[in-house]
Amino acid sequence: MADQDDDNLQMALRMSLQNSPPEAKRSKPRENAGASMVSSTPEESPESKNRKLQRELMAAAAEKRMMMMTKNLSAAKSEKSVTIAAAEKSVPVSKVEKDIVTRPVSQKSEAGSHVEGRKDLNLGEELSPVVANQLFSMVFGNGVSKDIIAQWTNQGIRFSPDPETCMGLVQHEGGPCGVLATIQAFVLKYLLFFPDQIGMHSPKMPQQNLGSRRLSQSDSITSGNFASLTEDGKARALVRSMVEILFLCGSKKRAVIATLSVLSQPTKEGSEYGQKDEIIAKTLEGLPVESAMDLQKVLRVNTYISEMDAFVSLQRMLPVFQSRMGAMLFLISALLSRGLESVQADRDDPSLPLVTAPFGHASQEIVNLLLCGQAVPNVFDGRMDLGGGMFLKGIPTSVDVGFLTLLESLNFCKVGRHLKCPKWPIWVVGSESHYTVLFALDTHVQDENELEERESQVRKAFDAQDQSGGGGFISVEGLHQVLRETSINLPTEKLDHLCSSGFIVWSEFWQLLLELDKSLGGLKDSSGLMGKKMFDLYHFNGIAKSVPNGSQAPGGEIPLQRPRLSKLRVSVPPRWTPEEFMADVAAPSRTVSEESTGKGTVVEVTPADPPQHAPLVDCIRTRWARAICNWVGDPPSIV
Repeated sequence: MADQDDDNLQMALRMSLQNSPPEAKRSKPRENAGASMVSSTPEESPESKNRKLQRELMAAAAEKRMMMMTKNLSAAKSEKSVTIAAAEKSVPVSKVEKDIVTRPVSQKSEAGSHVEGRKDLNLGEELSPVVANQLFSMVFGNGVSKDIIAQWTNQGIRFSPDPETCMGLVQHEGGPCGVLATIQAFVLKYLLFFPDQIGMHSPKMPQQNLGSRRLSQSDSITSGNFASLTEDGKARALVRSMVEILFLCGSKKRAVIATLSVLSQPTKEGSEYGQKDEIIAKTLEGLPVESAMDLQKVLRVNTYISEMDAFVSLQRMLPVFQSRMGAMLFLISALLSRGLESVQADRDDPSLPLVTAPFGHASQEIVNLLLCGQAVPNVFDGRMDLGGGMFLKGIPTSVDVGFLTLLESLNFCKVGRHLKCPKWPIWVVGSESHYTVLFALDTHVQDENELEERESQVRKAFDAQDQSGGGGFISVEGLHQVLRETSINLPTEKLDHLCSSGFIVWSEFWQLLLELDKSLGGLKDSSGLMGKKMFDLYHFNGIAKSVPNGSQAPGGEIPLQRPRLSKLRVSVPPRWTPEEFMADVAAPSRTVSEESTGKGTVVEVTPADPPQHAPLVDCIRTRWARAICNWVGDPPSIV
């Protein structure tokens, strides 16, 4: 009998441990159990009754345990389904990126529960120590100085308070200029060419197509009058620009937005998420971010697959990006949107930090990541095959805003057409130590006439055969391929002379085309003035004009520094214009007689201003060869 009782107890315990237990039978109340047993089996001994009563008590205990486990199991399944549902909405990520989420959705910081509107507050997930270490090392490398980290953790994304430069983002010191200048370029795209988009509350992104190029002049900004911009319009343009860049980094499939966990604490004013500048600034006072461990403690990330959701979230978090951590947070967001492993695969040398020593400037890889969505290190188009399965990576496709660099004028590199001829007339300009922005209000500055299009066609065919890395020479076989693709019919004697050295240099080939008649595929122009263009460009430098250290205003306070905005008048002769005509282009016009009126009226033409020069002009000439520039006031500065 005792063995049978043990078997019954084991069976009851096994039933209590089942994931999906059968419906348990209810035991009768304790005081009624004895009466029931007496009536049914009056002949049972007291010992038998006691054993039955003990079994019923054990079964009741097992039933209670079974019900508790069923309840816990249901709660666990519910929590698991929430986590799986959230994971199904995200796009595939690399193995390393899977470590970003280190706790389930239901275990988010409870600090935010004290903040009003916790439903809208989504601080996101923390990075794992592995990802935090990889991220910090990728950005800063080993042995980074505190000064460089301070440059990147003390730069917010804020507009200038000055009315004349209110469309520009202010930079306090060197370092994050590459990030700010690229964001600035996209902001200008919205302010200049999509004024209706930033006037709407719907976060629908503008459609990029050929038809959009028909918009030639901004309706909201004319003659450089940027003071007419509203704060709300600028804020929407900024948020849209940031969302577009992050989805560009995420292959237009996702965007990762980074924020700070310390901002989950309730504020004295009770404002949701601390959306006041002074509250955020006070919260960030003394916050150390000097190591991967510091980064891992304070950083939180969210992934979005909807541009609308990202827009709404980023608009709510805009004060965070305006804080001193803004530039750093946006760079981290862009890197995580691309994926850390993908960023390293984009680079030619992933062992180098993205922030360059010793001055902490943004590398070309950071700028390219924000411009084209890939952290490639070069500025030429496509890839350059070095042979043996090795190649260098450049810009893979056309971009919305472009890039020009002083280094090209010094023959250190060659910017390809993808960056040099973007969809919109806006360029990030790079010097040896700084990034600024060049832009036009009119898209027609990029239009080409018939002869310019012909030159572009020939140059593109020539560059396709150039395996020297932009050196400007091709083989004899490559020349014949260019002649076939561009329908150029060179006379035999000229062809033999051109090929006599075994390779063809672009300058010699181009000079030959200038002397070749148009009927043979050349570009001969007897006037030398066909295709001349004149237009205005604007240059913005987010760093204020230099002030000597220690200088103070009469009142004893350091004067307010303002960014610099310059307007340039540009005259561009055709690139094929012979040198003898260049003097006429720049020389002052003389008094002429207007015989067509029949009155012999003398009309005095205002003399042209003499050409002016600054390093920015050298950058402009990489886009418009032999451009002549003039401006009023101080020369535009790219440093």
